Amino acid sequence: MIFSPAPKSRRPQLRLSERRLLLMGGDMLAAVLAVLIALLIWSWVGRYRFDLDFILPRSVWFIVLPGLWLLLASANDFYDVRVSTSRMATTQRLLVITLQMLVIYLLVFFLAQPLALPRLFILYYGVASFLLTGLFRFFNPALAGWASERRRVLIVGTDEATTTIIGAIGRYAHRAYDIRGIIGEADDFGSDICEVPILGTGRDLLRLAQAEAVSELIVTSTHALSAETFQGVMDAYEAGITIVPMPLLYESITGQVPVEYVMNNWSVVLPIEGDSIFNPYPVFKRLLDILLALVGLAAFGALLPLLGLLIRLDSPGGIFYSQERVGLNGRVFRIYKFRSMRADAEAATGAVFSSRGDRRVTRVGRWMRKTRLDELPQIINVLRGDMSIVGPRPERPEHVQRLVEKIPFYRTRHVIRPGLTGWAQVRYNYGANDEDALVKLQYDLYYIRHQSLALDLNIMVRTVGKVIKMSGV
Repeated sequence: MIFSPAPKSRRPQLRLSERRLLLMGGDMLAAVLAVLIALLIWSWVGRYRFDLDFILPRSVWFIVLPGLWLLLASANDFYDVRVSTSRMATTQRLLVITLQMLVIYLLVFFLAQPLALPRLFILYYGVASFLLTGLFRFFNPALAGWASERRRVLIVGTDEATTTIIGAIGRYAHRAYDIRGIIGEADDFGSDICEVPILGTGRDLLRLAQAEAVSELIVTSTHALSAETFQGVMDAYEAGITIVPMPLLYESITGQVPVEYVMNNWSVVLPIEGDSIFNPYPVFKRLLDILLALVGLAAFGALLPLLGLLIRLDSPGGIFYSQERVGLNGRVFRIYKFRSMRADAEAATGAVFSSRGDRRVTRVGRWMRKTRLDELPQIINVLRGDMSIVGPRPERPEHVQRLVEKIPFYRTRHVIRPGLTGWAQVRYNYGANDEDALVKLQYDLYYIRHQSLALDLNIMVRTVGKVIKMSGV
């Protein structure tokens, strides 16, 4: 049960974003200290004088290694509240991140020129960063005392969105938020929603907020607030209590935009600033797309003879498969894939979603789909500008036409280029129906609202993990 007795103290309560910043700051400090310790050990072993003349030529490691750590930590959900508040989960993720970092370093080491990188330096760093970060996370010096206090909240509203946000907090952030109760209408008083009691009406809001030492109000109502409730919310705001719309909190703790509850509030779905000629992100993103596509083109050329032979031997039909998809601004283009299904897969059904265990998939096709190799020819679409490396996966026109009518804001997926991989692909299982399409849209809208090179790299790292695990369908 989420509701608990009223607290005795009124210590400051950190927001979820503030806790994450503290964790990131502590991890970065641990990473920098680990680099310093690794350099110190290196100097002892090599019998060098440990001074500025030794450190300065190697100062690039103070940027590269903490940066790599932050990227891998983010890609492994190391700052997710469910992980950061569990010692077992923290230890597991910390070990995985350290091993990933060592593997990346070894790949760079073997590709670099001889003597360009020290042999044991990264091992010293790996051990030191593991120990320092583990000590910081287990003892939580930055989150001790007042900073560890759960953020006490009241929910304003009794509609379906209230049930949704209570469920999301219970699943994703129950160690960060303490729901004290719900503000409803007079007829609701004395009942509860998901075992959280309805404590009163808008007239009681400020009094209840002060009595429960509440620091935040979550407003879930998707319709206009009553005059009494609106007045109570404004009184609380003037008293220094934070007001948060339910869609924004839901997005923060789940990585999804709850399109069912934003109604006509476009600012919750899309950034309202629009494009800017001073924003370097689109240029850098396109350059990264071209660079990675050229690397992928080399892999495509190397694998084509083998994969082509296996596809032809496994089942009759062509090596490649082409399909119409909807891209940027609703423009239809043709996508290219290695054929993974029978040549007559849709002869009887027409355009349908693929599903787990789909009998139309060939033996070689099943293996290619698990490793995502069937998507490799789409690097041609990336080079042509139809697609990006990262973005919402493009859907077929037949499905788009149906989903636009069924799902609010579905067309907003087309405001950016579709991608080979995306936030929905690394955070959600394979979609096989319209309900899955709604969940994937929620993730896609989160990506659209928070686009950045850091998020793109995060998604790429997660995608590599998915490929290694062979988690494709």
